[in-house]
Amino acid sequence: MSGVQMITVAEGDGDQRLDRWMRRLFPHVSQGRIEKMCRKGEVRVEGGRVKASTRLEVGQVVRVPPLPDADYKPVEVKRGISDADAKMIQSCVIYRDDHVLALNKPQGLPVQGGSGQTRHVDGLSEALRFGYDENPRLVHRLDKDTSGVLLMARTREAAKALTAAFRHRDTRKIYWALVAGVPTPYLGEIKTGLVKASGHGKQGEGEKMIAVHLNEINDTPGAKRAHTLYATLYRVAGRAAWVAMEPITGRTHQLRVHMAAIGHPIVGDGKYGGSSQENLGDGWGAQLGGVISKKLHLHARQASFQHPVTRKTITVKAPLPEHMKHSWDTFGWTEDLAAEDPFEELQ
Repeated sequence: MSGVQMITVAEGDGDQRLDRWMRRLFPHVSQGRIEKMCRKGEVRVEGGRVKASTRLEVGQVVRVPPLPDADYKPVEVKRGISDADAKMIQSCVIYRDDHVLALNKPQGLPVQGGSGQTRHVDGLSEALRFGYDENPRLVHRLDKDTSGVLLMARTREAAKALTAAFRHRDTRKIYWALVAGVPTPYLGEIKTGLVKASGHGKQGEGEKMIAVHLNEINDTPGAKRAHTLYATLYRVAGRAAWVAMEPITGRTHQLRVHMAAIGHPIVGDGKYGGSSQENLGDGWGAQLGGVISKKLHLHARQASFQHPVTRKTITVKAPLPEHMKHSWDTFGWTEDLAAEDPFEELQ
């Protein structure tokens, strides 16, 4: 063990969190240990008690208590993530600060494990620590085949605040989709009940939901109200349309069921857009054929939320996945054609 050290914050080390500064000087000391030393008052700055998040200034003197020697190594837990997977999930990061992380989740990657799912965001989150001792936490979900903005909390406090924000609908999420046919009116809302279809397993990807009329909700066991805003942005004759959607409620498969319920299933949706689906896309259901990918064309384009610490509104946008970008290119659309807020008139 070392003795007590009094260390002066050097030039170039100012305006830096205390815990980051300590981790750089003493890489063998864990984040949890640093936070504990701060709580007990063992680490002090200019003689005063501090938090791990306290920002240091050049010239301040930091009291560092006795620490284990650098050659002391805690038992290492072998990482179960391949380098390729770690690189892949790290390349998905589109926003990061000390408290919040946002991914552009790839289409086809589940958020959590389920039946037969071994590779998922939650399981790969160890590669998203970026110097922290704990994995970032999920605060909401996206379907396996839906791409786009997925928020994660980097600290326990941020997780609590963000989870509450999603529960109380204090976040705004805008999705983009390619749908069969052209919804009219171009701007509107869909309100139904949603209930799980019998015989469709547990909650998750195997589950199938059914839309029920608002008048039937009270008489349908398990039905919950679901509310979606939609805006038709661009169209390809009567065949297909680029639609923006904002879910006001957050039910399982809500956007997919709602678009199918008004006769315009999302392209590539095998579950809710079968060929028997009646719509204005000449009965194609959700498969437009030809050069258009058969993958689901549903993308969480942006999320706006109040930052759990600064309280400022943060908006994160995710570029389209390759298969949707290809479809957009085919129709001559570009991402910048969409209005910043397609639902302004409905607010």
